[in-house]
This record gives sequence, C-alpha cells and structure tokens, in this order.
Amino acid sequence: MQQESHLLQKRVNLFDGVSMVAGAMIGSGIFIVSADIARTVGSPGWLLVVWLITGLVTIIGALSYGELAAMMPSVGGQYVYLRESYHPLVGFLFGWTTFLVIQCGSIAAVAVGFAKFSGVIFPWISESNVLLHIGRLSITSTQAVGIGLIVFLTWLNTRGIVTGKIVLNIFSSTKVMALLGFIIVGLLFTKGINAFENGNEPFWQASRVGEGNQVIPLAGFALVAAVATAMVGSLFSADAWYNVTYISGEVINPKRNVPLSLLFGTLLVMSLYMLTNLVYVKILPVHGSPDGVDAIARGIQYATDDRVATSAMSVVIGEYAAVIMAIFIMISTFGCNHIMILAGPRVYYAMARDGLFFRKVGQLNNKNVPAFALILQGAWSVLLCLSGTYSNLLDYVIFAVLLFFTLTILAIFILRKKRPDIERPYKAFGYPVIPILYIVTTVTIMVILLIYKPNYTFPGLGIVLLGIPVFYLWRKFGKKPVAES
Repeated sequence: MQQESHLLQKRVNLFDGVSMVAGAMIGSGIFIVSADIARTVGSPGWLLVVWLITGLVTIIGALSYGELAAMMPSVGGQYVYLRESYHPLVGFLFGWTTFLVIQCGSIAAVAVGFAKFSGVIFPWISESNVLLHIGRLSITSTQAVGIGLIVFLTWLNTRGIVTGKIVLNIFSSTKVMALLGFIIVGLLFTKGINAFENGNEPFWQASRVGEGNQVIPLAGFALVAAVATAMVGSLFSADAWYNVTYISGEVINPKRNVPLSLLFGTLLVMSLYMLTNLVYVKILPVHGSPDGVDAIARGIQYATDDRVATSAMSVVIGEYAAVIMAIFIMISTFGCNHIMILAGPRVYYAMARDGLFFRKVGQLNNKNVPAFALILQGAWSVLLCLSGTYSNLLDYVIFAVLLFFTLTILAIFILRKKRPDIERPYKAFGYPVIPILYIVTTVTIMVILLIYKPNYTFPGLGIVLLGIPVFYLWRKFGKKPVAES
C-alpha cells in the first residue's frame, strides 16, 4: 500500500471524529423525509420500522467498516479498502462515482435544503424567484443561495484541517444539543397530546397514498417493497457517516479513533433519529389531508412542504415554530455540508496519488490540504445544484451508496482470505453472520429500487459502469502516480 504524504497533518482526535460522523449525518433529511415515508407505508408502526431498519443497517455498517479502518488507516478511506480488496478498477469506480454522484450530489442536495429553509426567514429566497434565464436554464434565488454556501465552505476548507475541525465541532455540538432539545420538548412537555391515541389510527395497518390521494392497503411483498422504497429517504438522512474514513491519514491514532468514531457517532445519531420520530407520531397523526386547515389535519403525510418537525412543533409552541425550526435546520445543513466538503477531496487526493485523477488534485497547498481537489469538487457540486432537484439527487446518491456499501462489507471476507497477515486491531462485530445479514439487506433494497424506481437507479448504475472505460483510458494516457515528497 502506498505510504501517506508526510505533509498531511495528524490533528483530528476522537472527539473530532465523533463530531464528524454525527455532524455529517444530521442534515435536513430527518426533519423532512418522514412525510414521504408516511405516504409510502401509512402507519405509525411501519414508519418507525423503516427508521429502525435504517438504524440497524447503519450501525452494522459502521461496526463492519471499523475492521477495514483499523487495518488500513489511510487517507481516502473507502477508496483504499476497495482498491486493496478487489482491484484498482473497483477503487477507481468508487472514487469516480463519489465525485460525480455520491459526494457532490449530497453536497448539492444539502445546499438546496439549506436554501429552502432560509426562505422561511427570508422570503426573497424562493424557487419561484427567478434571478436569471440562460437559454433553458433558469437560476432561482434558492439555487443562488445554495451555490453561495458551497463556494463559501469550499474556500473555508482551503484554510487548513485545524480550521475545518473547529468549525465542525461547533456546528456538530450545536446540532446534537438542539435535536436533543427538540426531543425533550416533544416527549416530556406535550401532556394531553397523543396523536396515536386521539386519532385511533391502527398502529400496524400499512397503506400507501396512490393517485388522487387514494389510500391503498399494503400486505405481503407489496409491504416489503414499500418499506424498501421508503428507506431511500431514511438512508439518505443517515448517510455520510463514513466520511471520517476519508481523513484517516489526518487522524491521531487512527487504528483506534476511526473505528470508535464510527461506532459512537452512528449510535448517537440513530438513537436521536428514532426518538425524533417518536415525537412525530406522538404529536401528529400519520394520516392527513392535503387540504387540512392545520398541522393536525394535514398529519405527517401532508405536512406543509414535508416539514414534519415544523408541523410537530407548531402544535406545541404555535406560530413561532416555523422560524425556530428553520434556524435550527439552517445550522444543521450548514454543518453537514461543511463536513462533506472537507472530507470528499481526500478521496480524490488518494486517487491522484495513484495516478488515477488529475495530477494537481494530488498536491497540497501551503495549509497542507488538497485545495485544488476542493475547488474541483465545489465546481461540480455547483453544476449539480443547477441541474436537478433535491429528490432527483437523493435517488441517484442512495443507489450508488448502497452498491459500494455492499462491496465494502464484502471486502472484509475477501481480505481475511487474501491478506490474513495484516494486523487487525479491531474485528467486525458478529463476523460472519452480521456482515452477511448486512449484505443480504442492502442487496434486497437495491433490487427493489431497480424494480420500483428505475428512472433514477438505472442512470445511477450507468454512471458507475461508465467509469470502466474511463479507468482504462486514464491508465493508458494518464500520468504516473505522484511521487512522495
């Protein structure tokens, strides 16, 4: 395995790592996607099951990644695991897809989410406020704010890893405390409010909303398919926890601190997510009407603009809920995007050191960070902001993420046979049963998504496969790996 550049600074400790995992996971999704999940599964029980499965999949994935992170504490993380387990081609396909879809798509989607919630406070920021027409392209004030956020955070992260980690610690701590406050208010200070009991909703009677808002009962495979497709949103909300592996080369004692960061960070966030959804079903009925006159009448399914958290808090604290929640979600999405923008370039940096990306991407600036990689990532993220909607990008991202999740967990089995000599300070929890269960679960979800959401999943798969000829062209015509200083 290639040695790390001595210019990378090891400044990230365990607290920073946990902050990075938690901060990357908590964006805008937890406050929004439960509305779509409720429309897809149609009952309080199955809404919670979707989040429970998501939590188990995420935590199991993090526990399994811990073995690879402890074995190969290298900058680039998952890219390195796949390169060493399979072939440089597989590592390249991950890096290629990370750049084109996973990382930049997530950055664009979260930036758009930040801008949408900014519009609650500043009405000028609206998708109906078109600032500029360029041919068929229209640039709205929402897109302009999202782009501004990406540009600012890209610049901020060129200032060095110490600056980056200070900002992530501030925003991650603020997000966790605010989400905990939301849960405490929702569970302990809402006496007399119990949507489940007052609404008399069957807890386990699954249904989905069809055309014309028709309620369609679900059972058998249709229910399994509904749960799997509903998980697109919850998995997106729980995504990005693995970003800490990208900066392994800058972590103090990475063989210990990266696996522990993965464990503590995912366990903390998924616990908060489950409690947040308990607040939702306690305060709001799942079923509602799009023509409802208030938050209770609209329910979780038809919360205004899918802002379930805002609807829940409006029942408790009234008209100030929208502004309070908007400020919180702006903080949340700002911190989330900061972490993703910080982490992603480390993957491209590792690729460039292997001669599989532009040579300049493998160079560090005078602050010892891959500045050109940051700029390139920012430019592509801006283009994605202009080209698609939040939900489009979400669907692309999740299928590609699941594909590489599966390959990475499978890499644990491959490396135990291929490289039994490598020191393993930490071994995957419940091996081999738990990792196998993870692989079966993610493959099942991918197959169902290919069947039920082909318009987005097949193009996502196509982007991955398109990287194959690019890899061989790059190896033939690209420059040699960057030599160590």
